[in-house]
Amino acid sequence: MNAEINVVPYIDVMLVLLIIFMVTAPLMTQGIDVDLPDANAESMTVPEDPPTLQILADGRYKLNGEVLDESALGAKVQELMAAKPDQMVLVNGDKKVPYEYVARGMAILRSAGATKIGFVTESADEATPRKRP
Repeated sequence: MNAEINVVPYIDVMLVLLIIFMVTAPLMTQGIDVDLPDANAESMTVPEDPPTLQILADGRYKLNGEVLDESALGAKVQELMAAKPDQMVLVNGDKKVPYEYVARGMAILRSAGATKIGFVTESADEATPRKRP
């Protein structure tokens, strides 16, 4: 009598499960496409003064200093993008802003037609803000 375990069926089952996970994993992700910079990215120079979206700590949005609600923000950004489609919009958020407000603001920018979104940051050792795409 032979007392060996036949592992071939187990390998077949594992390969089927691997294929199932490979097919379903990309379908489970959702989010906003953002091209994040490297941690050691140099500050960039912007030829013009681009529109800046400020996200305040209480969740309000300011576009170029004007306080707007979400629908007015979308309309205003659409106007800006109609004038200059390739224009970069900078996002400047307060440290205490929950990520939900930042993601919502970026989604409004994307749905209004902004394809280039940059973040205004401050380096840890400098007090001057740096602009990063």
